Amino acid sequence: MKQELAQDLSLPRVLAVPRYLQEVYWWAYVHPNAIRVFERQWLVNAILWGNFSRLRDAALHALTPVQGRLLQIACVYGDLTTRLADGMSKDASLDVVDIVPAQISNLQRKLDGRSGVALFQRDSASLGFADNSYAGTLLFFLLHEQPEAVRRQTLAEALRVTAPGGRIVIADYHCPSRWHPLYYLFRPVLALLEPYALDLWRRDISNWLPEGVKVRVESHRTFFGGLYQLLVLVRE
Repeated sequence: MKQELAQDLSLPRVLAVPRYLQEVYWWAYVHPNAIRVFERQWLVNAILWGNFSRLRDAALHALTPVQGRLLQIACVYGDLTTRLADGMSKDASLDVVDIVPAQISNLQRKLDGRSGVALFQRDSASLGFADNSYAGTLLFFLLHEQPEAVRRQTLAEALRVTAPGGRIVIADYHCPSRWHPLYYLFRPVLALLEPYALDLWRRDISNWLPEGVKVRVESHRTFFGGLYQLLVLVRE
């Protein structure tokens, strides 16, 4: 199966980019020049204070073995998705969704015809896929970019489409230890450029999980003095 850009005919051909994304993250994802600026492996690594590769590998390892039908919610700058696609078994497939058409086009270029991957323009808060469709779901530095209401719905959707026994792997920000120099230096930067990110400093991700869905924490690790976290949930 070749890489494809999929379209659900029951949905509008091009979905509108949410207002919060246009207003807060226009410079990083929506503006036509954003991809030309940020699609650099060294820059992505620098933005994460040299931790991109470590977090990428930890997230991919949490999905191991990479088999069955997988879902990545939101495109990611850097080589995360190409590494994920390259690590899949022959009977595995990967669906990737994003709401910004330019991000989908950029990922399609990076995948360079890799097989077993389908790309969809979808809103993470309303995926449109059937319940229990995926064996594993990945959210890599997405939740910190969303207002609380959207974050709640994104997590609800991720759990809904993940089959019982499947993993939901979440890599994102976390509140660092107070001795960490970035606790004081990085906080104003986030407040200015990524205002929703500080929600993850104040509260645990479990606060935004939907009620009535049985899920257990398989593992929870922090990185780089607690600034980043990897949370692995299992749908029960």
